[in-house]
Amino acid sequence: MISDNLWVEETLKKLNLVKDMNQSNGFTRLGFSKEENEAKKEFQSIAKDLNLMTHEDAAGNCWALWEVDKAVPIVAMGSHLDTVYNGGGYDGVVGVLSALTAVKRLKDKGFKPKKNIAIIVFSCEESARFGISTVGSKALTGLLDKNEVANITDENGISVREAVNQSGLNWGKIEKASLDAEKIEQFIEVHIEQGKKLINNKKEIGIVHRIARPTRFIINCEGLTNHTGTTEMKDRQDALTAISPLINGIEKTTNQINEKNASSLVATVSTFSVKPNAMNMIPGKVSLGIDIRSTDSSLKNELVDYIRSFVEKVKRSRNVAIKVNKIADDLPVELNEKIQENLFNSCNKVGFSNMKMNSGAGHDVMNMSHICASGLLFIPCTEGISHNPREYTSVSNILKGTKVLEQYLEDNF
Repeated sequence: MISDNLWVEETLKKLNLVKDMNQSNGFTRLGFSKEENEAKKEFQSIAKDLNLMTHEDAAGNCWALWEVDKAVPIVAMGSHLDTVYNGGGYDGVVGVLSALTAVKRLKDKGFKPKKNIAIIVFSCEESARFGISTVGSKALTGLLDKNEVANITDENGISVREAVNQSGLNWGKIEKASLDAEKIEQFIEVHIEQGKKLINNKKEIGIVHRIARPTRFIINCEGLTNHTGTTEMKDRQDALTAISPLINGIEKTTNQINEKNASSLVATVSTFSVKPNAMNMIPGKVSLGIDIRSTDSSLKNELVDYIRSFVEKVKRSRNVAIKVNKIADDLPVELNEKIQENLFNSCNKVGFSNMKMNSGAGHDVMNMSHICASGLLFIPCTEGISHNPREYTSVSNILKGTKVLEQYLEDNF
């Protein structure tokens, strides 16, 4: 029989569609892309080898079910297989792999669950392609606003609606993925931490209490494109010089807010474009993408107030037009306390050091918590690096997360 270590190593590569995890350019499997679809097909193949029943719902979420009784509810696990541009092979994949491995180990030891156990691969978790995240789990939980997101486009001008249809689904029927709350009793996700708290505290497992969710803006500033050599400084309508102080202002204000509060706020000007972007032309149009996160909504709101105040001052003092478009404003999520307690118990039973912590990154579990009791486990990732080809966690860490998940299922179901 193949060892657990080797099975995890080989399955990790299969889910990433590679023969070697050392990929200098990382992994690019954007939501509703050919590459994401191929990874989901690989998941279905692996699940069938474990004698699980598989299907794909109307949002492209892939299910693998260990069914024991149609009359009892489902205990679900899982994560996603899509990535950011040139990302790592562990973000999302670890949650799918841990769930598959836990089921394999339970089957190998002859465990007979009292509840149906499902593994879910959610579609389009990452916001890299469209600037919106967790599309699949939002559809499954009834949180997806079709009209709001249908016409949002990627960098190639392909809309969410078009991408869904191109991936073999039907945008007009995506709401049929929505699941009745009584069908799922619990959901558990395993994920790399994407930070250094576990490493810094020398802990093997993190059990998540709260999840920060993003507030996001696209700010468009429009001045007048003109000649750099012939336009006097006093006559310019330079969109770039008008809006650029906001970048440092966001960083400075965020640090000031953190100095006054126990909770943490993070904010990033993460996208930037300038047009016409030519050496001899004054910038006429600038667009900034801003991502703000905290487990405390009041801190996010304080920074938003600063941004809006800055914009109003610039509009009054500079001859430019500015439009502020809020594309996300999600409240933090608190995960189920009883599940956290049970995860701590299972973690202690298998002998892994652990700690309670919050998550600065969003995950599918935050949407699942709207329809069922939900929990989130973190395992360490090297140097806290994620969304980068250097993203890495060891097979040993993956198996630790898996063993906690396995023990949790044995203890409770």
